[in-house]
Amino acid sequence: MAQEIERKFLVDGDFMPFVVSSEEIVQGYLCADKERTVRVRISGAEAFLNVKSAPNARGWSRYEFETPIPPADAEEMLKLCLPGVISKVRHRIAAGNRVWEVDVFHGDSEGLIIAEIELDSEDEPFDRPAWLGREVTGEAKYFNAMLAQRPFRQWDE
Repeated sequence: MAQEIERKFLVDGDFMPFVVSSEEIVQGYLCADKERTVRVRISGAEAFLNVKSAPNARGWSRYEFETPIPPADAEEMLKLCLPGVISKVRHRIAAGNRVWEVDVFHGDSEGLIIAEIELDSEDEPFDRPAWLGREVTGEAKYFNAMLAQRPFRQWDE
């Protein structure tokens, strides 16, 4: 089984000078409940079907399975998704021996910027760039599946 170990942070500074690549992402959820998500993602010219389990108690680790699918199939599958498609630009930044992914959300979550890093173990140390803000790992409202249901712009309501 594939295990994803990930930490998430808000962004509190200018990360753009460090970006090495960027791509537009559109994704929707065929299933989004507390125990699992099934996601369809179009990322640049590629598309994927992704299944994730609920995170562990700390919110850092969960099972993840991802498989490429034809982009035309993904376009059709997006029409079957639950309401609330996510639109964002993902920027990649090299830092130390890892790559940070910084998601700049658009649409109903405009204004939200989240940085995440994938690790090999929960106790692995990593470099923290100066533009990194407060950690939000394990805070459900920052999960993409939750943002699809209750976008960032609705949080004040």
